[in-house]
Amino acid sequence: MLLRRMLTMLGIVTLVVLALAAYKGYSIYQQVQMFSAPPPAISVAASRVEARPWQRLLPGIGTLKAYQGVDLTVEASGTVREVLFASGEQVNTGQPLLQLDSEVEQAMLATAEAARNLARVEYERGRNLAGKQAISKSEFDRLNAELLKAEATVAQLRAQLAKKRIVAPFSGTIGIRQVDVGDFLSSGTTLATLQDLSRLYVDFFLPEQAVPQLAIGQQVRLRVAAYPDELFNGEISALNAKVEDSTRNLQVRATLPNPEQKLLPGMFANLDVLLPEQSPVLVVPETALTYTLYGNSVYVVLPELNEQGQPEKDSDGQPLLKVERRYVDSGERRDGLVEIRKGLQAGEQVVTAGQLKLDSGARVRLGDDPLAQPGQASAAHPQP
Repeated sequence: MLLRRMLTMLGIVTLVVLALAAYKGYSIYQQVQMFSAPPPAISVAASRVEARPWQRLLPGIGTLKAYQGVDLTVEASGTVREVLFASGEQVNTGQPLLQLDSEVEQAMLATAEAARNLARVEYERGRNLAGKQAISKSEFDRLNAELLKAEATVAQLRAQLAKKRIVAPFSGTIGIRQVDVGDFLSSGTTLATLQDLSRLYVDFFLPEQAVPQLAIGQQVRLRVAAYPDELFNGEISALNAKVEDSTRNLQVRATLPNPEQKLLPGMFANLDVLLPEQSPVLVVPETALTYTLYGNSVYVVLPELNEQGQPEKDSDGQPLLKVERRYVDSGERRDGLVEIRKGLQAGEQVVTAGQLKLDSGARVRLGDDPLAQPGQASAAHPQP
């Protein structure tokens, strides 16, 4: 009886142990199956590699200068009697701008003119007498010299008097005046700046290696910080006759129209010289590139292949996709696009968003790129 009870209890314990062991084994089996299952596809955005014409450019930075520009100064000292211009006014060639006090010079001129008139009368009298041989030749020469000296004195005083009146040397826009009525001005004092803004120069430097690519008349396109969304067009008007010794750069000057006078001398400009040739290149969105110390790379979207080399499909009949990391040789970056010189072929798909979650061989599914902008790809071929 006791033996039967012991066997019964042993059997129950054995069944419980076997049940627990079976449950644990089943749990381990489920975990193994879960970890051995393929990971879910990662959602990414992709774009195709396109071949399109690419305008070759020579980038540079420059400074805008007026077609004609000068700081107006006084040549003769004196007191300001009248200011004949307003700050920011448009002036014409020869327009009076400033009048200095000239009473002393006018009085000296009147004295010199009186002396000249007397010298002329004596000269005429002497000429009549010399014709009658009533005076010597030397006396007549002295009278002639006195007349010439008097005329020279008048001309000198008139020139000094003219320096008391400042006129515009050319048409343009005058700046903020720096003097007022009653100021005493010494020689060299600046009145204001005068700038011809109808046209502007932009001076910039390019490396000496670019000399064979430059020519008079080449188109130049530039931007300024004041109007970041606007392009201004000009053309090369001069190339310097030498390369700078210190920098090995060549100075280039371009001329551009400024009919609305938006641009001002002294502005900083980012510019591009448009080269004549256009060559087809492969381009991808700049967000597709991953930059590392080992080189630039992209993730290329490829179909998964089975053992027979055929694309595998999911339960919905859609092809399964994976990514492959590929290092590329990149070139110019422009307006959100980057030139690919080596490593890709036209028509391939590259990941443009979601690269941080990827590794080579990861399974992916394609979605929309939230950063994509309509018409972005068309910027690769800017109009001159």
